[in-house]
Amino acid sequence: MKKLAQILCLCGAAFAQQPPEGTHLSNLRKLTDGGQNAEAYWSPDGRRLIFQSTRPPYACDQMFIMNADGSDQRLVSTGKGRTTCGYFLPDNRHIVYASTHEAGDACPPPPDRSKGYVWGVFPGYDIYLATDDGKIVKKLTDSPGYDAEATVNFRTGNIIYTSLASGDLELWRMRRDGSNKRQITRREGYDGGAVYSRDGKRIVWRATAPDNQEAMRRYKELLKENLTEPMRMELFISDSNGRNVRQLTRTGCAAFAPTFTPDGKRVVFSSNLHNCDGRKFELYWIRTDGTGLERLTWFDGFASFPEFSPDGKKLVFSSDWQAKSRYEFNIWLADWRD
Repeated sequence: MKKLAQILCLCGAAFAQQPPEGTHLSNLRKLTDGGQNAEAYWSPDGRRLIFQSTRPPYACDQMFIMNADGSDQRLVSTGKGRTTCGYFLPDNRHIVYASTHEAGDACPPPPDRSKGYVWGVFPGYDIYLATDDGKIVKKLTDSPGYDAEATVNFRTGNIIYTSLASGDLELWRMRRDGSNKRQITRREGYDGGAVYSRDGKRIVWRATAPDNQEAMRRYKELLKENLTEPMRMELFISDSNGRNVRQLTRTGCAAFAPTFTPDGKRVVFSSNLHNCDGRKFELYWIRTDGTGLERLTWFDGFASFPEFSPDGKKLVFSSDWQAKSRYEFNIWLADWRD
């Protein structure tokens, strides 16, 4: 796989004239303008998007909903604490997201970047059910430590999320009302960022590679400080109940933010495998049998959190492409050509 990564790196140089959006994306539209905007996910009817954003007057991420053309952006979280990973429910009228607002009105301290490119696994995160106008209906998790990264299958209504309830960052499943919680993964190391296939029969997620001992040691050290490092993760795929686990990528780099193509035959994800030690991420895709790895974009920056529209005709993602300032990330929408 290292040789493959080298080949892909060479291909990146060979295609210097490749358009930034590659050959599968076209008609790019920027839906937000300024601030840090990420993780935009579709409503079941394809008319709206829920996303997280750091923008004035908020000092850290809050949850917003907008129309699919970028209009009518409005706050739907409390405006307190920090939020992450919002998702619509199948009824198109309710949302779930993780928030730290019960742990304090202020933003949690940012991760210590002296330890490298790390993410905060804030213990104050819990997952909430709310109406799409922001009224919290129910707190769905209440275990000590981190509960976040929830996504929903529109067909079954099941929610998959990441929790520290077992003492390790594992995948869990629950019903839309928070009942019937079940642990899905049981291997040591980080398991998170999971999404369902459209038929609800499979899941794909990012995880600490079990054969990377240095990454596992680093994972354990950082977790003690409520931190995790995304730079050495691979993608895994299994049945929705966690059976028949297979490692999908073996890049030795970072692979995260996976999403199934509408037909379920491939997974689109974000990776720096063209420059393993760098922080520039592009979109790739791979068949669910682990073959056919292909680079999709050449933005020469950060591109991640892709998701297909319900009709499969569009792809939404987050990127710093054409950013006017450092740390600016916007939500982009593109037509998809398979």
